[in-house]
Amino acid sequence: MVDELLSVEEAAKILGISLHTVRAWTFQRRLPVVKLGRRCLYRRQDLEALIEKSLRPARSEDEDDDKRRLRER
Repeated sequence: MVDELLSVEEAAKILGISLHTVRAWTFQRRLPVVKLGRRCLYRRQDLEALIEKSLRPARSEDEDDDKRRLRER
């Protein structure tokens, strides 16, 4: 099976970040990359995994109530 390979521009659009940031993260090895000659390509599944890994769940209402009570003390 061949993975879908995306350009720097497509990766930036999917991640909602600038081209500069995609290139910087690639250089810092924060983004996995497929190198074909001088071209950097990105697997869609790697970008989606990064998004999932970066997901922070919302606080529950109970947590909000607890924090409000602590501030009122």
